[in-house]
Amino acid sequence: MSEKIYTAALVIIGDEILSGRTHDKNIPYTAEKLGAAGVRLMEVRVIPDNGQKIIETVNELRAIHDYVMTTGGIGPTHDDITAENVAKAFGVELELNKAAYAELLAYYKDESLITESRKKMAMIPKGATLIDNPVSGAPGINIGNVYVMAGVPRIMQAMLDSIVPTLKGGKPVESRSVSADLAESYIADGLSAIQDRYPMLAIGSYPKYQNGKFGTTLVLRGIDEEALTKATQEVADLVMSLGEKNPIIA
Repeated sequence: MSEKIYTAALVIIGDEILSGRTHDKNIPYTAEKLGAAGVRLMEVRVIPDNGQKIIETVNELRAIHDYVMTTGGIGPTHDDITAENVAKAFGVELELNKAAYAELLAYYKDESLITESRKKMAMIPKGATLIDNPVSGAPGINIGNVYVMAGVPRIMQAMLDSIVPTLKGGKPVESRSVSADLAESYIADGLSAIQDRYPMLAIGSYPKYQNGKFGTTLVLRGIDEEALTKATQEVADLVMSLGEKNPIIA
């Protein structure tokens, strides 16, 4: 009986990402954290601040993955529409959450400072639980298998750190790499044969250009450590047979 593979999707919500004004920094952090917890990040989608698109994307992904993480759109401004549309995706109403409001009050320390716009950050889908925000007060949201987080990297990453220990995962995904000063085209046929022999692994080829030379880094990922070790050696043997004298294995 094969071990269950736990999967996740990341949804990045925000016109500012799609316009290029803001560069996302949360993808690598999420992939590394989830991978170490035995959860594979299988896809990432970047979508606009559009309510119907949020609903459709969340509903599609939560049906096919164990976990869905969203970032962005939970602040106080008019274009922060993630919470209300995640609520619609689940068919529930938004409600003022007492615990979320208390967190805002603890952060601002003066109730007069909690304007109607700021109060919006305490409006949570009915039945949801809160994700702790140790940075800025406004909590994230967990409903079902969906985790709604801030887009600001420092805040998002703090939220994710609190989520990961609560997730159920399989064996951590491990990786190995072999780097060689050979163009991909020299390696392609032999690498394809190795992938066929090790279907339980994901083997990727990543070209590079450094110091005036073309090269390739071959990355192997999987949960079967024995297969990973054997396949890595076969990849190293392949590049050496093609003329690489000193492959870098990591």
